Amino acid sequence: MSLRLDFIGIVTTDLAASLAFYRQLGLDIPANADDEAHVEAALPGGMRIGWDTLETIQSFDPSYERSTGSHRVAFAFQAGSPAEVDETFARLVAAGAQVRVEPWDAFWGQRYATVMDPDGNAVDLYAPLS
Repeated sequence: MSLRLDFIGIVTTDLAASLAFYRQLGLDIPANADDEAHVEAALPGGMRIGWDTLETIQSFDPSYERSTGSHRVAFAFQAGSPAEVDETFARLVAAGAQVRVEPWDAFWGQRYATVMDPDGNAVDLYAPLS
C-alpha cells in the first residue's frame, strides 16, 4: 500500500483568527492569506496543514455541518522546555485562546497544557520535564 498521511485540514468559521492563532505557534503562514478560501502551510517532514472556510467546504458538500460539543481532534506542539510551555500558554491565553487544561507536570514526565483554537480544536503544548 502506498498511502501516507500528507495533509491535515481545519474547517474554520473565522479564517483570519485561526491563522493568527497558528502563526503564534510558529507555523509559517503567508501574511496575505487571511482573505483566501483555502490556505496551506508546509510542516517539517513534508506534511501540510490547511484551512478551509465553512463556505468553501459547503460549496462542494452542501450537507456539511460543524460538529458540536467537545473537540473531535487535538493537535500537539512540542516545546523546547517546560518554561516554553508556560510562556506559549500565557501568550495564547492573553491573545484570547480558551483554556482547557492549565499547565501542569504530568505523571508521564512532561509539562503539559491545553488551549482551544478559535474553532474549538484542542491544542496541546508539551515538553519533557528532564
